[in-house]
Amino acid sequence: MSRTSSMWRALPLAGALLLSACAAPNKPLYLWDGFPRQQYEVLQRTGADANAQIQAMQAQAEKARAAGAALPPGFRAHLGMLQLSVGAADQARASWQAEKVAFPESAPYMNQLLRRLDGGAVAPPTNGNPS
Repeated sequence: MSRTSSMWRALPLAGALLLSACAAPNKPLYLWDGFPRQQYEVLQRTGADANAQIQAMQAQAEKARAAGAALPPGFRAHLGMLQLSVGAADQARASWQAEKVAFPESAPYMNQLLRRLDGGAVAPPTNGNPS
């Protein structure tokens, strides 16, 4: 058998492998679920009360944990704001700390919220970098 004929025989197999790789659906990076809608409703002040939204977000977090999916950026920060609005400062602190761990780029903002929570004044940012 010549080298050219075996190459032609391998071509359909290579094509099939390429097509099967393209056909596999990508798993979403985050489990967004109802988070964008909830966040929008809070900002528009048209949503359910804060306790109901906290419960809905905690249910979404459980769903994500059970599915092995990651929560989206800002989820824990938003949950912390809701928790603070109902007087659960310790829960808000825990949510903001968790946001910092999950998304280190959020640390400047989360640190600012934590300082405010602890009663510390927040100095204006210097040289364009919030701390």
